[in-house]
Amino acid sequence: MIFTQYYLDCLSQASYLVADEATGQAVVVDPRRDVAEYLADARAHGLHIVGVINTHFHADFLAGHLELATATGAWIGYGRRAQAEYPVHHLADGERIALGDVTLQIMETPGHTPESISVLVLEHAGDAVPYGVLTGDALFIGDVGRPDLLASIGHTADELARLLHASIGRLLALPDGVRVFPAHGAGSACGKNLSTERWSTIGNQRTENYACAPMSEDEFVALVTAGQPAAPDYFVFDAVLNRKVHDVFDPSRHARPLDLSEVLDLQRAGAVVVDARDPQEFAAGHLTDAQNVPADGRFAETAGSVVRPEQQIVVVAPQDREEEVVVRLARIGFDRVAGYLREPEGAFLDAPEHVRRASRLTAPELATALRSSQAPFVVDVRNPGEVRLGTIPGAVPVPLAQLPGRLAEIPRDRPVVAYCAGGYRSSVAASLLRRGGLDDVSDLLGGYGAWLSLAQPVG
Repeated sequence: MIFTQYYLDCLSQASYLVADEATGQAVVVDPRRDVAEYLADARAHGLHIVGVINTHFHADFLAGHLELATATGAWIGYGRRAQAEYPVHHLADGERIALGDVTLQIMETPGHTPESISVLVLEHAGDAVPYGVLTGDALFIGDVGRPDLLASIGHTADELARLLHASIGRLLALPDGVRVFPAHGAGSACGKNLSTERWSTIGNQRTENYACAPMSEDEFVALVTAGQPAAPDYFVFDAVLNRKVHDVFDPSRHARPLDLSEVLDLQRAGAVVVDARDPQEFAAGHLTDAQNVPADGRFAETAGSVVRPEQQIVVVAPQDREEEVVVRLARIGFDRVAGYLREPEGAFLDAPEHVRRASRLTAPELATALRSSQAPFVVDVRNPGEVRLGTIPGAVPVPLAQLPGRLAEIPRDRPVVAYCAGGYRSSVAASLLRRGGLDDVSDLLGGYGAWLSLAQPVG
């Protein structure tokens, strides 16, 4: 058996290639949209990708099923409840897919979504104990899939959580030694307590995973529906788009370099400038109304939180990273990239009237401002689990993913300061507030960690 895990850190996303070396038949599970790595590995091992399985309709990224099917002729498999615009091989509970002696067996594990499945991997068809199970977003390392993402398209969190309770019971009935390979790890918004570990075992999850402890269905529902991080707006867009026929990713299509006049024309026509440089570089000088989303971080997920899918995008990238930024946007289905600003530093020097600086306060400066007669309105853009650990006194919690829809709650008659854990999300939030028409906006250098170093009282 050939078994390969591919892990994409910026989306905390795992995909898998399983193959029988003797027959050369392979299946890829939960592929991302840029599929060159799977194709290269298949060529290197003399494999033919015969099938693509998505464990469910993903919400946090645009899967690569159409790309792989186009490149290899592979069938596309989903659970039996899945309905898509393209031809689907519906996989029934208990169905076996023989790649040779290596065999895959389908388990229906609904709950994160109605059509969710897990995939048992057997190194030999007759093995009593599977090598592992690909659990998709049903069972994570340290957590289970959140059941609330589809509330806007007709499925209640309560309904799905009850399905998930039964699915976790089925998975925990597998032998202790079965390896668990989930579709996501720490940092993903698909759960609230995901581990940094890339795999585990059923036995370890039974004893160490808080959501796998013995409990009633009602207790489970209350547990897994509470305290989930705010989901980025693009999640529903991707969950729907993964069901549809759409353009495949074209790695040969390169982003177009643009001069400043072209960028300004696009801005006037409604395009958003996504500046992917470091927050300090962005603060030193950026185009008016540019949206900062630093590339060194959870770039795609964050961009999908503050940019609408239908908006045209112009990229300002760190040096020599223009194509990388465009690919990372494409991974969440944001294909409307007009191009990138050629040599931004030179462009900014040539047209200073279009350039703005961003205010960033140190923790002592914020403490002083809060004691003044014109104290700023402080926005905490961390997730609820972080806020519960402590806040700056008087701060109003608005998770970054919710901020675009809650701009009306931010006052315009006083200074505003945004903060997060360390300064990444706060720069994103502050630039979003400026795009929304607020003038006096700063963010906190070093975030809440810097505030705590002042030994200030915690809210």
